[in-house]
Amino acid sequence: MDFVSRLEARFGRFAIPGLVQVVAILQLVTLGLFLISSPEAQDTFMGFLELDPGRVMRGEVWRVVSHVFLPRSLSLVWALIGAMFLMWIGRGLDEAWGAFRVNLYVVGGILSLTLGALIFGYVGGGLFLFQTLLFAFAVFYPNEEIMLFFVIPVKVKWLAIMGAALLGFSVMGQPELFWQVLFANLNFLVAFGPAFVRQSAQRAKVMERKSRFEAASPSAGDFFHQCHVCGKTEVDDKTLEFRVLESGDEICNVCREKATAGS
Repeated sequence: MDFVSRLEARFGRFAIPGLVQVVAILQLVTLGLFLISSPEAQDTFMGFLELDPGRVMRGEVWRVVSHVFLPRSLSLVWALIGAMFLMWIGRGLDEAWGAFRVNLYVVGGILSLTLGALIFGYVGGGLFLFQTLLFAFAVFYPNEEIMLFFVIPVKVKWLAIMGAALLGFSVMGQPELFWQVLFANLNFLVAFGPAFVRQSAQRAKVMERKSRFEAASPSAGDFFHQCHVCGKTEVDDKTLEFRVLESGDEICNVCREKATAGS
């Protein structure tokens, strides 16, 4: 059992179900309060919620959390669309991860952004949390489609790639944003970075084995894949599918299904 699983077993009962959806609703509430405020009070109201490291150090600790509730748009229509999209992302993450891990991801994102703000002095808002949630959703559901501007079908993975590219261009144009972008996405790097590294290493290992196999000019009886459980190869059964485990061994789909059923 990994560290996060041990935490979930111990503290999972304290997780808030649908936390991302709650954040989306509170963003709408914040916008509603802004819209009914007088023009003189609107700037003060928004300034009261933003992540200002100087004021946090002076005791205004609510800003560590309240900046998440700042709406991404002051247009009611776009705010509603954004809130519905955020709720959709939240439901998907709840199904893929469970409430505890979603809570851990959101809290980790808030704390890492706050830590960066305290160190480097930037002012943070809720937009970065939205982006890091989108990136996580794209990992689990890369081929889910949305209608961009209600007209253009776009897969979520391309939307996430475009978002990452915009962040990259922003940093290139304003290098001072580097630390803010890094700390805002630190939770994503911690949650998914190790898996990306392992997958890249496994793909490199498979490609290396394939290159050695092709260079050896094997005869018709030679094989490339072999299950370390049953010993069968693609020569024995052409319908078998093989996967590389973290240990570097291969397992066929039949043995993998048996192992899953047994667990």
